[in-house]
Amino acid sequence: MATVGQPSSFQTGMTPMSGDTASTPDITGSVPNSQRPTEKSQEPGNSGVPRGQAENEEYPPTYVALTIMASCLISIFLVSLDRTIVSTAIPYITDEFQSINDIGWYGCAYMLANCAVQLLYGKIYKLYSVKNVFFGAIIIFEVGSVLCGAAPTSKALIIGGAIAGAGSSGVMSGVMQIMVHTVPLAKRPIYSGLFSSVFGISSVVGPLLGGAFTERVSWRWCFYINLPFGAVSIVAVFFLMKAPPAHQRRLPFKERLDQLDPIGLLLFIPCIVCLILALQWGGVVYSWSNARIIVLWVVFGITLIIWIAVQAWKKDNATVPPRAFFQRSILASFSFAITVASSMIILVYYVPLWFQAVKGVSPVKSGLTFLPFVLALVVAAIIGGLLTQRIGYYVPTMPNTGHPRWIGLQVLCGFGIGIGMQQANLAAQTVLPRPDVPVGIALMFFAQQLGGAIFLAVGQSVFTHGLINGLTGVNELNPGKVAEAGATQIRNMVPESLLPKVLAAYNIALTQTWYISVGLMCASIVPTLCMEWKNIKRKEGTGKPQTRGTSVRCDSDRPDYPT
Repeated sequence: MATVGQPSSFQTGMTPMSGDTASTPDITGSVPNSQRPTEKSQEPGNSGVPRGQAENEEYPPTYVALTIMASCLISIFLVSLDRTIVSTAIPYITDEFQSINDIGWYGCAYMLANCAVQLLYGKIYKLYSVKNVFFGAIIIFEVGSVLCGAAPTSKALIIGGAIAGAGSSGVMSGVMQIMVHTVPLAKRPIYSGLFSSVFGISSVVGPLLGGAFTERVSWRWCFYINLPFGAVSIVAVFFLMKAPPAHQRRLPFKERLDQLDPIGLLLFIPCIVCLILALQWGGVVYSWSNARIIVLWVVFGITLIIWIAVQAWKKDNATVPPRAFFQRSILASFSFAITVASSMIILVYYVPLWFQAVKGVSPVKSGLTFLPFVLALVVAAIIGGLLTQRIGYYVPTMPNTGHPRWIGLQVLCGFGIGIGMQQANLAAQTVLPRPDVPVGIALMFFAQQLGGAIFLAVGQSVFTHGLINGLTGVNELNPGKVAEAGATQIRNMVPESLLPKVLAAYNIALTQTWYISVGLMCASIVPTLCMEWKNIKRKEGTGKPQTRGTSVRCDSDRPDYPT
């Protein structure tokens, strides 16, 4: 729910299906059971599961898989839309609640809850039924949306946003988990590309829809819109997906609770909260030397050290098992996800701001002028998915700037980011054995969310200080008041004679902020060089070629597994 036009200081992842006959189109190109390798033909040590615990998996037919994936696309659209749709409605919300001081929390609450529970969902999806956990996440998200839409006070809106954020992190991971059980690994890149495209589209469509709802109906419909579409996703997955039983379902409740790592969770949540608040408040709300900021950094450091020690102590029962995190490709993908997602989020927030401040366009029009970036990102994400599916490998301005130049630059940036957005998730699905895939997927989403939160705060700090420094030399102006006025009000409060100097200061400050995105994309080259050359056309977690329509499964994933 962060603001796109004027970012505030707080802004900031099958069992056999009936009817799968020869006459039915099959998305997997399945071969008869008699031609498939048996359990005995599996070699131990490669599949990531012990000898005798591997079995072939048959995926649903085409029409079922497409319907499930379509409902997942709707889910992705909703949770990503929720991050930006309220941006154009915030002035109306603050007018109704008289809550100007709460603006930052409208986006911060959603983001904090999303980051804090992301890794927890990785463990929950590993221990419990994918379908049930996904339902639970959507319901939590929908409840949060209802609370936001019906909020009688500003505090209720913030609480609803936090609940929706907690649900959204489970929806994002759940979509990838559903895809794992619905589509073979070799065919997943195209769907991952579509997911990335939908995520990018919603980032720009959000403010436009929010403005339309606010002006024509009510800002509360920015949240109520989630209800009917969320219901569609629930119905489609409930009736069509035949998810395997939960891994380790036979474990006693106490042991499963221990595997959720409650100690690690109690340490991780305050750790992340302190980190994000320190980055959001430092240098903007409070000075870096303020006691509040110092305490936040100290608590963050202490809880992080203890959390790392707990993860090393718990080993396979940790929130993030060290053997999974320090796997070469996972660690590289984690770093890659942070850099790419952070680079994108900075451009998503600060390129529209350039159009508003320097070009003088409205917030809605700034969203339209940002379409070259989004369209390029969408096309590149799909192309990246097709290329990965084809070859099998996932490693591969000035104030007077005219239309051709800013359109071309946005296309170039969007294409570069879009073509690599889904590769980290695909790497996690490729190199990890099936039981660890939920944790790997959660790690990648966590990296994207955390990186975006951290570097958006860094961008805010760079922009604010750059703008104030640039305005200091302009006589007859109060730099602080001009910075607080916002991009759309510059021309109303600055004298005509001083406007060129103010616009130049805005342009320089925004250009300096964009350098962060450039640096992040340059840094993303390093982790790509560290990734293993694993082919998605091979079995998950192995180096062996994959028989069409099959995939390695754990014994506990079998339909006849005792519960």
